Amino acid sequence: MEKRRIGVIGLGLMGMAMSERLLQHGFDVRVWNRTRQKADPLLDLGASWSENPLADCDRIIISLYTSDVVESVLARLMNEMQVSPFVDKLRGKILIDTTTGSPEQSAAMCVHFASFGIHYLDAPISGSSEQTRRGEAAVMVGGERSAFEACNDLWPMLGANVYHVGTSGSAAKMKLISNLVLGLNRAALAEALVFAQSMGVDPVSALEVLRGSMAYSRVMDVKGQKMLDEDFSVQARLSQHLKDVRLILASGATLPLTETHCQLLEQAEAMGLGELDNSAIIKAIQQCQR
Repeated sequence: MEKRRIGVIGLGLMGMAMSERLLQHGFDVRVWNRTRQKADPLLDLGASWSENPLADCDRIIISLYTSDVVESVLARLMNEMQVSPFVDKLRGKILIDTTTGSPEQSAAMCVHFASFGIHYLDAPISGSSEQTRRGEAAVMVGGERSAFEACNDLWPMLGANVYHVGTSGSAAKMKLISNLVLGLNRAALAEALVFAQSMGVDPVSALEVLRGSMAYSRVMDVKGQKMLDEDFSVQARLSQHLKDVRLILASGATLPLTETHCQLLEQAEAMGLGELDNSAIIKAIQQCQR
């Protein structure tokens, strides 16, 4: 295995952030995206375009929108390989799927790819694209321990804290648990800032006090000022978190706070805020005050 070569499939916010960090740390990064021009900034930084990272790399990071998209893209790339000289070179490859997706589909993909001799790890990342770019995120990994250990040089590039949490699908479950708490923390902060203003308390002062109190969460550092400034430049899109919340609710568990959170996110999306940063949820809460 060429330890320093890595493929990246999907160049959204997280795919771009991971690729930039890998380039900064000396990896030979081969990128692919359905819209090729999105790769141009990375090519300028030294990445190479790959027509098929499955053929070019032994380890491939995947960062796409949903598990359905992952299945579709990988099926396309594998079909290309099966009519090419690379058909016998699939065995031993490692797929590192950082998509926040369905635990059931992650487990099924592991079984499917194993039939080709491919190792599949679900490895969603907890953190914004900016935190990932700085190496501050957390990574949860599910899959074979041997495949996980074969990527030991890679994990520090993706996050400060890395957890192997069990078989494939386990990390996808853990990511939904993490996103439940993270999303509710963000919604609670937004509501608190709106409440402060309604009580005649300066929200700037309220945020300062909250940061030094037992109510503190890291969301206050990452999203608090963005909410105050109405700076909704994208670190993580609101609609993408709504997608995750719907996955959480699809588990069938009774989650009253998450159900309310989902309604707020749907309201924000209806207001045209879906493509903005998820801190824009404060606008939906402000609208409830009118």
